[in-house]
Amino acid sequence: MKTETDLLHLKLQGFCLIIAPLLFLISTFFWIDGQYGITAATLICLSIVFWIPAFYALFGLLKYSMPYYAAIGLLIAIYGCCMGGMGFGMLGYLSAIFKISHHSYLVILQQYPITSGLLLFWSGPLFPLSLLVLSVNLIRKKAVPVWLGALICLAAIAFPASRIPRIALIAHLADVLLLIPLLIIGIRFIKTKEVINAKIKKD
Repeated sequence: MKTETDLLHLKLQGFCLIIAPLLFLISTFFWIDGQYGITAATLICLSIVFWIPAFYALFGLLKYSMPYYAAIGLLIAIYGCCMGGMGFGMLGYLSAIFKISHHSYLVILQQYPITSGLLLFWSGPLFPLSLLVLSVNLIRKKAVPVWLGALICLAAIAFPASRIPRIALIAHLADVLLLIPLLIIGIRFIKTKEVINAKIKKD
């Protein structure tokens, strides 16, 4: 018998599975000439708060079938999302406030290759890469329906294709591809009356 607290944690994780990608989706509508700007950057930074429980939920679906991957993969995903997402979000926020051009801050960041790599350029790619590997493993272990895992996989591929060149149309597509499966999984977490620890089953 699982406690009411366990179920509350699941419902909170389900809520975060919805809010995190939703904030990503909303943020891209506030891009300014391919730059985050103040509003988009703020939304990205706020989304990180929800991404952490969301990742716990997703990797938790594999904690029994792939315990080592679930633990190590979670850590890598949090590093990529939190460090990279928060780093680029704050960079966009501060550069907009202080009116620093994209070219100018790139030149300055090149003067600090190690720290810039740790905080931004190395951590950032780990977010979509983590989603890509996670989606494959969720499908392999039948933890989610194949089509949900496939959508996460497509979103992981589309994410860097939109964020690196900052193409808004592709960004909207990537965000929708990510929101749909996480929305469905999140709703099932919220509606569940028993602890989910192996797979997301059909309603």
